[in-house]
Amino acid sequence: MAYLIGIDIGTSGTKTVLFDLEGNTIASASYEYPMSQPQMGWAEQDPADWWEATYLTIAEVMKKKGAKKTEIKGLGLSGQMHGMVLFGKDNNILRPSIIWCDQRTTAQCEKITNLVGAKRLVELTANPALTGFTAGKVMWVKDNQPEIYEKITKILLPKDYIRFKLTGEFATEVSDASGMQYLNVAKRQWSKEVLDKLDVQYEWLAPVYESYEISGLISKEAAELTGLAEGTPVGGGAGDQAAGAVGNGIVRSGIISATIGTSGVVFAHTDTMNISSNGSIQTFCHAVPHAWHNMGVTNGAGLSYRWLRDEMCSVEKIMGERLNVDPYELMGQQAQQVEPGCSGLLYLPYLMGERTPHLDADAKGVFFGISAKHDRRYMIRSVMEGVSYSLLDCLNMMRDMGVNTKEIRASGGGGRSSLWRQIMADMFNTDICTINSKEGGALGVALLAGVGVGVYSSVPEACDATIKQVSKLSPILENAKVYEKYYEVYKGLYPSLKTHYKAVSQIISET
Repeated sequence: MAYLIGIDIGTSGTKTVLFDLEGNTIASASYEYPMSQPQMGWAEQDPADWWEATYLTIAEVMKKKGAKKTEIKGLGLSGQMHGMVLFGKDNNILRPSIIWCDQRTTAQCEKITNLVGAKRLVELTANPALTGFTAGKVMWVKDNQPEIYEKITKILLPKDYIRFKLTGEFATEVSDASGMQYLNVAKRQWSKEVLDKLDVQYEWLAPVYESYEISGLISKEAAELTGLAEGTPVGGGAGDQAAGAVGNGIVRSGIISATIGTSGVVFAHTDTMNISSNGSIQTFCHAVPHAWHNMGVTNGAGLSYRWLRDEMCSVEKIMGERLNVDPYELMGQQAQQVEPGCSGLLYLPYLMGERTPHLDADAKGVFFGISAKHDRRYMIRSVMEGVSYSLLDCLNMMRDMGVNTKEIRASGGGGRSSLWRQIMADMFNTDICTINSKEGGALGVALLAGVGVGVYSSVPEACDATIKQVSKLSPILENAKVYEKYYEVYKGLYPSLKTHYKAVSQIISET
């Protein structure tokens, strides 16, 4: 037998999956870790937690099926994008990683825009300076922790830190590197002009590979920890969204994905660079060679649902533990009892600021329209609907850009919920499909590694060999009409609250 391994280093945890060459899941293991918020709007993680989760889950997967280490033909890495891992002398970590949803860098984004020039920045990096991107985080360290900045020897992304721990190699690849704001996205290489203007040394950045290319081999030390064979090839991998897109077969024009993970993402493959006029839709290199992708991102999608579970659904958590049922399933059963539109209860999912369509780090979550009628069931469904409205914002902006959206595939944790898929079908007024695999990013990077070692001839061929549509939900006309009316209200809430968000952030900063 021959196998591939995909590792997805996420925000809430890491998942490692063993696949056969037909894309079937043979074994999987996951391991959760915390996120710290030292201040309002900040988000950090300890890279050591990612590494512990990685080697433990690889070892568990290898033991589960008794796979021979020589049968593992390649391994791929997917990871949360934009996170900043700073190396110093002797490859020690200088500080906790500032991760993708951190919103502290508004001033640094303004500085980056002024240093490079707004128009020139978009010409080179395909995007305006956004608070989530890595460059702003590095600038924040320069401005606020100069004693750390002067010790930097390497800047890595989360999955590339794991690559280093597995192989001893410093490397990255085009899809994840696109989100650092240091890459010339058209040329798929580091922009010396941007680096010079931002006082970032070229040597701090790792060599850039295409996503399918082999970037290193499992070291002796990693082999002993994981049970893998020394010398096992490690592919370039991909940022989590590009990886998930490959794992969902989003490798040709016209097929797009709507993913509800910690963040919510609408993702479209493009054969040419297609740049948003205001930067609300991001443009990055795709994991498919010579291709790009457009991406709309709402920061607080699954994050909102997890927050609701942890803070307001203790009953479902207790019952889930007693019945050995996922609390999210029990929450969905509660939400199913509520009519579409939640009798006017609307939720804005801005727990960590927002990217698409508002680009506002000060935005906050809101329940609007609460009345004495509304109980926890309504709040659960309103969160599901609020996240879906936010994804509709992303989808509509892509449609306005001329992106072909003939088929939408749901993925991520939220995509496993038939209720959530039906809400999206009704709101988008479009069929929502699912595929045979639920492993998303892990499958995507396993397939990329398979291309790299010659198991498949190309990324589209790998997807054709392993990915099939298995279900389709069509819009319910009556529900679509209800959501169309409430969406107009939803769209008006952010403009009404924008100045108040700013005022609240100012008060918080002064206290």
